[in-house]
Amino acid sequence: MAERIAVLLVSLALLAGCTGPVAGTAKPASLSDDDRARFREFYERLNKAGDEGASQQQRLLKETQHPDFRQKTCDLRGATIKVEPTWATLRTDADWAPPGEKAHPRGNVYVVAVTITLSRDGAVVGSQIGSLHVVHLDGQVYGFAPCLGG
Repeated sequence: MAERIAVLLVSLALLAGCTGPVAGTAKPASLSDDDRARFREFYERLNKAGDEGASQQQRLLKETQHPDFRQKTCDLRGATIKVEPTWATLRTDADWAPPGEKAHPRGNVYVVAVTITLSRDGAVVGSQIGSLHVVHLDGQVYGFAPCLGG
Protein backbone atom coordinates (compact mmCIF):
# COMPACT_ATOMS: atom_id res chain seq x y z
CA MET A 1 0.00 0.00 0.00
CA ALA A 2 2.83 2.43 0.85
CA GLU A 3 4.33 1.88 -2.59
CA ARG A 4 0.98 2.69 -4.26
CA ILE A 5 0.69 5.88 -2.20
CA ALA A 6 4.20 6.93 -3.21
CA VAL A 7 3.36 6.33 -6.89
CA LEU A 8 0.18 8.40 -6.53
CA LEU A 9 2.04 11.32 -4.96
CA VAL A 10 4.81 11.28 -7.57
CA SER A 11 2.23 11.11 -10.36
CA LEU A 12 0.26 13.93 -8.80
CA ALA A 13 3.35 16.10 -8.59
CA LEU A 14 4.57 15.43 -12.10
CA LEU A 15 1.29 15.74 -13.90
CA ALA A 16 -0.15 18.64 -11.94
CA GLY A 17 2.54 20.92 -13.28
CA CYS A 18 4.68 20.46 -10.19
CA THR A 19 8.31 20.46 -11.07
CA GLY A 20 11.71 20.77 -9.57
CA PRO A 21 13.53 24.06 -9.84
CA VAL A 22 11.86 26.57 -12.14
CA ALA A 23 14.22 28.41 -14.46
CA GLY A 24 14.39 32.18 -14.37
CA THR A 25 14.70 34.94 -11.85
CA ALA A 26 12.36 34.74 -8.90
CA LYS A 27 10.65 38.08 -8.60
CA PRO A 28 7.07 38.58 -7.50
CA ALA A 29 4.51 39.08 -10.24
CA SER A 30 3.09 42.56 -10.52
CA LEU A 31 -0.64 41.99 -10.64
CA SER A 32 -3.57 44.20 -9.89
CA ASP A 33 -5.43 43.58 -6.65
CA ASP A 34 -8.33 42.18 -8.71
CA ASP A 35 -6.05 39.71 -10.50
CA ARG A 36 -4.46 38.62 -7.22
CA ALA A 37 -7.95 38.07 -5.83
CA ARG A 38 -8.77 35.86 -8.84
CA PHE A 39 -5.74 33.64 -8.13
CA ARG A 40 -6.67 33.36 -4.45
CA GLU A 41 -10.28 32.58 -5.34
CA PHE A 42 -9.16 29.86 -7.77
CA TYR A 43 -7.42 27.92 -4.98
CA GLU A 44 -10.09 28.70 -2.39
CA ARG A 45 -12.75 27.24 -4.72
CA LEU A 46 -10.57 24.20 -5.40
CA ASN A 47 -10.08 23.51 -1.69
CA LYS A 48 -13.75 24.14 -0.86
CA ALA A 49 -14.81 21.71 -3.58
CA GLY A 50 -12.45 19.13 -2.08
CA ASP A 51 -14.04 19.67 1.33
CA GLU A 52 -17.41 18.92 -0.30
CA GLY A 53 -16.17 15.65 -1.79
CA ALA A 54 -14.21 14.05 -4.58
CA SER A 55 -16.94 14.36 -7.23
CA GLN A 56 -17.38 18.10 -6.58
CA GLN A 57 -13.65 18.70 -6.80
CA GLN A 58 -13.39 16.59 -9.95
CA ARG A 59 -16.16 18.65 -11.54
CA LEU A 60 -14.43 21.92 -10.63
CA LEU A 61 -11.09 20.69 -11.98
CA LYS A 62 -12.78 19.97 -15.32
CA GLU A 63 -14.50 23.37 -15.36
CA THR A 64 -11.31 25.27 -14.58
CA GLN A 65 -9.02 23.27 -16.87
CA HIS A 66 -7.23 25.54 -19.36
CA PRO A 67 -9.44 25.68 -22.49
CA ASP A 68 -6.62 24.44 -24.76
CA PHE A 69 -6.12 21.35 -22.58
CA ARG A 70 -9.68 20.34 -21.66
CA GLN A 71 -9.18 16.89 -23.20
CA LYS A 72 -6.29 16.28 -20.76
CA THR A 73 -8.39 15.95 -17.61
CA CYS A 74 -8.30 12.76 -15.57
CA ASP A 75 -9.97 10.97 -12.69
CA LEU A 76 -8.56 11.39 -9.18
CA ARG A 77 -10.09 8.01 -8.29
CA GLY A 78 -11.96 9.28 -5.25
CA ALA A 79 -9.05 11.27 -3.84
CA THR A 80 -9.11 14.99 -3.12
CA ILE A 81 -6.34 17.54 -3.00
CA LYS A 82 -5.80 20.59 -0.85
CA VAL A 83 -3.52 23.22 -2.31
CA GLU A 84 -1.86 25.81 -0.08
CA PRO A 85 0.00 28.43 -2.16
CA THR A 86 2.85 30.55 -0.82
CA TRP A 87 1.72 33.79 -2.43
CA ALA A 88 5.05 35.59 -2.09
CA THR A 89 6.44 33.13 -4.67
CA LEU A 90 3.86 33.86 -7.40
CA ARG A 91 5.68 34.91 -10.57
CA THR A 92 5.38 34.72 -14.33
CA ASP A 93 6.79 31.73 -16.23
CA ALA A 94 6.54 32.70 -19.89
CA ASP A 95 8.54 29.73 -21.21
CA TRP A 96 6.58 26.94 -19.50
CA ALA A 97 4.56 24.32 -21.37
CA PRO A 98 2.55 21.49 -19.74
CA PRO A 99 4.36 18.14 -19.45
CA GLY A 100 4.43 16.37 -22.81
CA GLU A 101 3.46 19.54 -24.70
CA LYS A 102 5.59 21.77 -26.87
CA ALA A 103 3.22 24.72 -27.01
CA HIS A 104 2.99 27.42 -24.38
CA PRO A 105 -0.63 27.77 -23.21
CA ARG A 106 -2.53 30.85 -24.32
CA GLY A 107 -2.63 33.55 -21.67
CA ASN A 108 -0.19 34.70 -19.02
CA VAL A 109 1.39 31.75 -17.24
CA TYR A 110 2.28 32.02 -13.56
CA VAL A 111 3.98 29.61 -11.18
CA VAL A 112 3.56 29.49 -7.43
CA ALA A 113 5.09 27.31 -4.72
CA VAL A 114 2.47 25.14 -3.07
CA THR A 115 1.97 22.45 -0.51
CA ILE A 116 -0.36 19.77 -1.92
CA THR A 117 -2.06 17.36 0.43
CA LEU A 118 -3.72 14.26 -1.00
CA SER A 119 -6.62 12.70 0.94
CA ARG A 120 -8.76 9.66 0.41
CA ASP A 121 -11.86 8.83 2.46
CA GLY A 122 -11.09 11.72 4.82
CA ALA A 123 -7.60 10.48 5.65
CA VAL A 124 -4.43 12.26 4.58
CA VAL A 125 -2.46 9.98 2.26
CA GLY A 126 0.51 12.27 1.76
CA SER A 127 1.77 15.79 1.28
CA GLN A 128 4.30 17.33 -1.06
CA ILE A 129 5.82 20.75 -1.70
CA GLY A 130 6.25 21.78 -5.32
CA SER A 131 5.26 24.34 -7.91
CA LEU A 132 1.97 24.67 -9.75
CA HIS A 133 1.28 26.58 -12.91
CA VAL A 134 -1.87 28.60 -13.52
CA VAL A 135 -2.88 30.78 -16.43
CA HIS A 136 -4.63 34.13 -16.48
CA LEU A 137 -6.63 34.26 -19.74
CA ASP A 138 -9.49 36.60 -20.66
CA GLY A 139 -10.01 37.66 -17.04
CA GLN A 140 -10.21 34.06 -15.75
CA VAL A 141 -7.73 31.82 -13.95
CA TYR A 142 -7.26 28.31 -15.33
CA GLY A 143 -5.20 25.40 -14.10
CA PHE A 144 -4.10 21.98 -15.19
CA ALA A 145 -5.89 19.08 -13.49
CA PRO A 146 -3.61 16.62 -11.75
CA CYS A 147 -3.56 13.01 -12.86
CA LEU A 148 -2.83 10.04 -10.68
CA GLY A 149 -0.84 7.48 -12.62
CA GLY A 150 -1.42 3.78 -12.63
